[in-house]
Amino acid sequence: MNLQAASTRRYAIDWIRVLAILTVFIFHSTRFFDSDDWHVKNAITYFGVDVLVAFLSHWMMPLIFVISGVSTFYALGGRVASKFLKDRALRLLVPLVVGIFTHIPLLVYLERVTHGQFRGSFIEFLPHYFDGMYGFGGNFAWMGLHLWYLEMLFVFSLVCLPLLVVLKRGAGARLLHGLGELLAQPGAIYLLALPIMLALAVLDPETPWAARWWGGWSLVACLVFFLYGFVLGAHEGVQQSIQRLRWISLAAGVVLFATLAVLTITGGEAEYGEARYTLGFSMFGLSVWCWILAILGFGLKHLNLNTPFLGYANQAVLPFYVLHQTVLLSVGYFVVGWPIPDLLKWGLISASSFTIIMLAYEFLVRRTNVLRILFGMKLLRRAVQPAALSQVPQVAER
Repeated sequence: MNLQAASTRRYAIDWIRVLAILTVFIFHSTRFFDSDDWHVKNAITYFGVDVLVAFLSHWMMPLIFVISGVSTFYALGGRVASKFLKDRALRLLVPLVVGIFTHIPLLVYLERVTHGQFRGSFIEFLPHYFDGMYGFGGNFAWMGLHLWYLEMLFVFSLVCLPLLVVLKRGAGARLLHGLGELLAQPGAIYLLALPIMLALAVLDPETPWAARWWGGWSLVACLVFFLYGFVLGAHEGVQQSIQRLRWISLAAGVVLFATLAVLTITGGEAEYGEARYTLGFSMFGLSVWCWILAILGFGLKHLNLNTPFLGYANQAVLPFYVLHQTVLLSVGYFVVGWPIPDLLKWGLISASSFTIIMLAYEFLVRRTNVLRILFGMKLLRRAVQPAALSQVPQVAER
């Protein structure tokens, strides 16, 4: 039976998670210079950056939700559902709520100031932070701005928990195994693109469940990617198939993305209901899935190794994610106004922000239990005194 053991750690998944969050950092560091609206903008924007932003947003959040689904399979393991949910609340809800009431107001303030919607100091703005809901004409960032991912992942974990528990036991586990056996057949993994294509091409983007408010994606699409990750994590044969097809997935992803880029540039964006809209978003869904499979395939093939750096980076992922946009925008707010070349602006914003985040993590968050809790990390373990070691029962290796 090829059902993946929950205790078997896939270091490649940890590597992909670390690299995906680094990609999010790079993505947001470029948002000062693309043509779409954002919290803080440079005076000049660039078409090349538009292409880069479009490419990264093409697969970035879907990949992260797939990785989250894989991680959920391993995290759930044989644990009691209540303990799993408690862990999710501590890891996701605590940094979300803390962020909403601490550093996220600064981001809303910077946006309001740079968009001419408020004049005054940050202290003067704070009482206005609670005026209405952000996204609905107000200021209160109920979704945490970039921390929306934590909110969404907790909601998915909560809503899907009964299903996920069933799929880990008895008949549910056999069903999950049977699905894995099917998807492990040559090329069958591409069948999972069909629901994505259907959701993107058919669902009305004006409806709440299909509106692309969440990193350019809808609730339905994000949920599908999350569940796909759970299925992929459960079966080793599926993972091996993804590895074997990595070059095909990459080639298909490149061709599809290039075709979509040409169609968008030459024909513009189509309206919902038009044949061109249905065709374009069907291609888009297939392209996204191919890119995810390519990244997973190469990662599983070449990155399944453990190193001390991976252990350090894997622990830093969540605090880094929580802090990254706040630091980027705080630094960028000043730098974009300097009379220096824009490439140098980007370099200064990126390098200085990365340094600030890592220094804050290393010397504040990582070493202080109170901050570790607030950033969703586990408590530091106290070192066992040598005198006490002799009193600890020795357990033979099995």
